[in-house]
Amino acid sequence: MSRKRCGSLRGQGWKYGSGFVDGIFPVLSPVAHQILNFVRKEVDPNNVWAALDTLPVTHDTWDDLINVAVQLRLNKQWDPMASICQWILYKSSFQTDVMCYNLLIDAYGQKYLYKKAEETYVDLLQARCIPTEDTYALLIKVYCACGLLGKAEAAFVDMRKYGLPPSAIVYNAYIDGLMKARNPQRAIEIFQRMKNDGCHPSTDTYTLLINLHGKASQSYMALKLFNEMRSKKCRPDICTYTALVNAFAREGLCEKAEEIFEQMQEDKLEPDVYTYNALMEAYSRAGFPYGAAEIFSLMRHMGCEPDRASYNIMVDAYGRAGLHEDAQAVFNEMKRLGITPTMKSHMLLLCAYSKARNVTKCEEIVNQMSESGLEPDTFVLNSMMHLYGRLGQFEKMEEVLTAMEKGPYEADISTYNILINIYGRAGFFERMEGIFQSLTTKNLKPDVVTWTSRLGAYSRKKLYRKCLEIFEEMIDGGCHPDGGTAKVLLSACSSKDQIEQVTTVIRTMHKGMKSALPA
Repeated sequence: MSRKRCGSLRGQGWKYGSGFVDGIFPVLSPVAHQILNFVRKEVDPNNVWAALDTLPVTHDTWDDLINVAVQLRLNKQWDPMASICQWILYKSSFQTDVMCYNLLIDAYGQKYLYKKAEETYVDLLQARCIPTEDTYALLIKVYCACGLLGKAEAAFVDMRKYGLPPSAIVYNAYIDGLMKARNPQRAIEIFQRMKNDGCHPSTDTYTLLINLHGKASQSYMALKLFNEMRSKKCRPDICTYTALVNAFAREGLCEKAEEIFEQMQEDKLEPDVYTYNALMEAYSRAGFPYGAAEIFSLMRHMGCEPDRASYNIMVDAYGRAGLHEDAQAVFNEMKRLGITPTMKSHMLLLCAYSKARNVTKCEEIVNQMSESGLEPDTFVLNSMMHLYGRLGQFEKMEEVLTAMEKGPYEADISTYNILINIYGRAGFFERMEGIFQSLTTKNLKPDVVTWTSRLGAYSRKKLYRKCLEIFEEMIDGGCHPDGGTAKVLLSACSSKDQIEQVTTVIRTMHKGMKSALPA
C-alpha cells in the first residue's frame, strides 16, 4: 500500500482500550486542530462530509483524520467521530482500513446502536478487510451492553473462523460488557472459561474481577484473586490496588484497606486521587470521620489535589457520624474553592441534617438545590418523606407522596417501602396494608424490603401467626428472604417452640437457596 495514498498510520494507529499506538495519545497538527474544531461545532454529517471532500488525499490528511477521530474518542464525542469514520470508509477515495471500521463500531457501540455496529462489521468483511481482536472485542461489548448475550457468544465463536483464538483483550471486553450489563455470574463463568482455554488473565482481567467482587461486598474473594495474580507473576497496577482498597472500603474494613494502600506504596506505585478517595471511603463507612480527614490532609500534603468526590466523601463521613456542622463546613469549603456541588453533594448534606432530624435545614437544602438548577429527584423526595415520617409529621409525608404521584417525579418501590415501614412502626396497620395492596395497581413488585417492613410491623406486636402467613405469602410471591427477614421473623417469637419452628424453616430454606440466611 502506498504511504502517499493511505497514510503512515494505516492499520496500526489505534488499539482497543489504549487510546493510541501503545497508549501514546495523538499529537494534532494545525490542520488537525482545524478539523477537530469544525466537526465539534457542525452537527449535520452532510456538511462535515462536504468540508472533508475539500481535503487533499495524502498521507498527512489520513494521519490528521485518524488523530482527530481518536481525540474525539478520548473526549467521548461519538457523533463527530462516527461522521469522520463514515466519510473515510464510504465517501472518500482512501482505501478501506480495519482501524476505521473498528473506530466506527466503537462509536455505534457507545450509543447502543448494535444494528449499525453489526452492519459495519458486515461491511468490513465485504470490503475484504481482516477483522482483528479489537473488532470482536468491540462487537462483543456492544452486544453485552444491549443485553444480547447470545449474539455476544456467537461473535466470540466467530473469531475462530478467522484464525483468531480469543485473547485477553477479547475476554476482558466480554467480562467488562457482562459486568456493565449487570450479569456478574456470567462474567465469572467467562473468567473461568478464559483460564480453562489456557488464555492467561492480564492485569486488567484481575482488576475487573476484583472490582466485580468488591461491588458485591465480597472482599475476601477480591483478596483471593489479588493473591492469585501475584502468585502467577502478574503485576498489579494502581487500578488493581485501588479496586482492592475499594472492596474493603465498601465493607468499612479500614485496617485492611490501609494495609493494601501501604503495600501499593511498597510496590513503588504512587497513590492517585482515586486511591486516596477509596481509603477515605473506608474510614467513612467504618464510622471514623477523623480518620478520613487525616487521609484527606495526607493527600493534600503529598501534592495530590482533592476532587469533587473527595469533598463528597468528607461530607458523607461527617454526616454518617452525626457531625452535621463539620459536614456543612466541608460543603462550604468546596464552594469557596470553586467546586460546584452536584446533586450528590446536596444529597449527602441533606442526609447529614436528616440524621440530626433538622427539618428546617433539610427543607432549606432542597430549596437551594432548586435555586441552583438541580431539580430534586426521587431519592431526595424519598429522603424528605422518610424524615417527615420519622418525626411523625404524616401530613407532610403524604403531601410529598401526592406531589410525586401527580408531578414529574417517579414514585418507586423505595417510596412505598418508606410508607409501609413508617405506618407499620406507628401501628397504623390498615393504612400500611392499603399501601401494600395498591402496589400491583402501580405496576410495582414488592421486594425483600417491602415484605420485611410489613413483617416488622406485626413482629413488634408479637403476632407470630400473622408473621408466618406473610412469610408464606412472600415465598409464594417469589421473593427470597434475607438476613433481615430472618431476624424480624425470629423477633416475633414468644416461646421456645416458636423459635425452633422458625429456625427449622430458615435452615430448610438455607439448604435450598444459594444465599445464606443467618439463623
